Amino acid sequence: MKINISIPKQQLDLLGNNGEVIQQYSISSAKNGVGQKNGSFCTPLGKHIIRAKIGHGQPTNTVFIRRRPTGEIYSSALGEQFPKRDWILTRILWLSGCEPGFNRLGSVDTMRRYVYIHGSPDSVEMGKPGSIGCIRMRNSDLLVLFEQVDAGIEVDIKN
Repeated sequence: MKINISIPKQQLDLLGNNGEVIQQYSISSAKNGVGQKNGSFCTPLGKHIIRAKIGHGQPTNTVFIRRRPTGEIYSSALGEQFPKRDWILTRILWLSGCEPGFNRLGSVDTMRRYVYIHGSPDSVEMGKPGSIGCIRMRNSDLLVLFEQVDAGIEVDIKN
């Protein structure tokens, strides 16, 4: 299996071993566009792997901060209480770059930038950029994807 992410299409494709599309999901990448640099709040391009899967067994809408559940379950009331919070919900697929000098090591290291594929509130619009670097997905879609992929699979992010 492999994941291809198209920034122009705002789409994530899960591919089978023969390259066939198994699932397609609408996503939301960075509102600042694509870029590799730490602090850019852009979505990094290139070949990555899923370094870690986080959140197995947690309830849908579990709130994560620094990859740890906070004990909160997202609701619209919680969203109104913390309107500036960048919500990371339900599950996290933590990405690690595979291309030294481009998306791995130094100031371009995807993993050190804490770039994930993660769930988001149902009110967040998919199909258009809006994140601060991560790939956002609907919680229901992420739950399905999370069960289908293993740590170590390739994720290719293309512009």
